[in-house]
Amino acid sequence: MPHAVARLRDSRLARSVKPFLARGGPKGERCAGCRLVPSHCICALRPQVHTRAGMCLLMADIEPLKPSNTGWLIADVVADTFAFGWARTEVDPALLVLLSNPQWQPYVVFPAEFAVAERVVHEVTHTTDKRPLFILLDGTWDEARKMFRKSPYLQNFPVLSLHPKQLSRYTLRRAQCEAHLCTAEVGAICLELAIDTRAAQALNAYLDVFTTHYVKAKHQQPVDLTDEVHVRLQELAQRS
Repeated sequence: MPHAVARLRDSRLARSVKPFLARGGPKGERCAGCRLVPSHCICALRPQVHTRAGMCLLMADIEPLKPSNTGWLIADVVADTFAFGWARTEVDPALLVLLSNPQWQPYVVFPAEFAVAERVVHEVTHTTDKRPLFILLDGTWDEARKMFRKSPYLQNFPVLSLHPKQLSRYTLRRAQCEAHLCTAEVGAICLELAIDTRAAQALNAYLDVFTTHYVKAKHQQPVDLTDEVHVRLQELAQRS
């Protein structure tokens, strides 16, 4: 069964009045499972890991359509991933149902300087009755700030402010600031805070493999399945 981001992509495509053409032109055939060209498909490399945490992706309008979107990778790795399109004037009722589900403790993942101090936390509370649900605002930096400001249904949840130990290694898009991480990198840090350590490692390794395949496909180069990034992912998958 397609995961949440794949279903959101299908829904968004169904509403399109004209086809969405990713870079590469109208003839660019892509795998439906990983969005890469078939010769560089990574579907068989998808890691299977258990997580206690869940992920809720609020995605800007065309974000699910972009082959370089890394929220898709989170949905590949974390079984309890939920994805919703964001709009300023309306909210998906299913999102409100999810946020009110008593099994979850939602955290809005966003920098502390954009929230009142009373809402900001830097750690995840570990309890036996609630599982952490990380709300990731998936879009450009300008889109994410708009989503944070104009989503009143998020205002009662703690804001989890992250302190990454290194700069982003994601190279498929140009960030507005070197400190900005891609969505999958943010997701991996959240999994670490939730003590889903194996899943965090697997997501990081999977991101590296995805990036490698994406770049190799772009330059029409073969992939070495025995290189460091592939071996690392394989080792983590075997230990899961």
